[in-house]
Amino acid sequence: MTIRIYVRASTKDQDAERALEDLKQFANEITDTAIEYVENESGTKLERPILNKLLNESENGDTLLVESVDRLSRLSQSDFDVLKGRIKEKGLKLIVADLPTTHVLMNTDDTITASILSLINNLLIDLLATMARLDNDKRIERIKQGLARSGYKPTGKKADTNKHDRIKELNDKNLTKEEIAKAVGCGVATVYRVLKG
Repeated sequence: MTIRIYVRASTKDQDAERALEDLKQFANEITDTAIEYVENESGTKLERPILNKLLNESENGDTLLVESVDRLSRLSQSDFDVLKGRIKEKGLKLIVADLPTTHVLMNTDDTITASILSLINNLLIDLLATMARLDNDKRIERIKQGLARSGYKPTGKKADTNKHDRIKELNDKNLTKEEIAKAVGCGVATVYRVLKG
C-alpha cells in the first residue's frame, strides 16, 4: 500500500510544508512507502496541478493522507462532489489526520465495521468540507466589510490580464518582486496581489 501525503497552502507566502513532518511520521507507522505532494494553491480551485498529479499517479488501494479536510477542499458542494468522485474512481482511501474515525479504516478487516465507519466518515467529511467553504466565504465577506468601512472604493477598472500573465511568467523565472514590478511597469504591491491570486 502506498500512502500519498497531500499538503496545501493557499499562497507561496504560507508554509505548505508546515504539517508535513507529522504526516510523514503518521504514514511511517503504517507503511514504508509514502509519497509527498506539496502544493501552494487555493483550496477553492478544483483544478490544482499537484493534486491532479497525485490523482493521476494513484492506484487502487492507495491511501490519500491529509492533515484536515480544509487542506483538501474549500470547494463548492458541486466541485467537492466532483473531487470525491475522482478520489473514489481511483480507489483511494481518504485518511484525515485530525479525524480519528478515518484512521480505523486502515486497520480493520471487519467489513461491517468498515461499512458503518465509511458512512460516518463520508458524512463528517462532507460536513467539514462545507464548514471550510463557509469559513472561506465569511473571511471574504469580512474583508469586503473592512474595506467598505475604511472608505476604500473599487475603481471599477478591469484587470489587465496581459500584465498579470507577464507578472506570473516573470515570477516563474525566479525574478524578485521588485524586478518584476520594474519590468512590467507596476508597483510591487500589484505584483504581490497578482501572485497571491
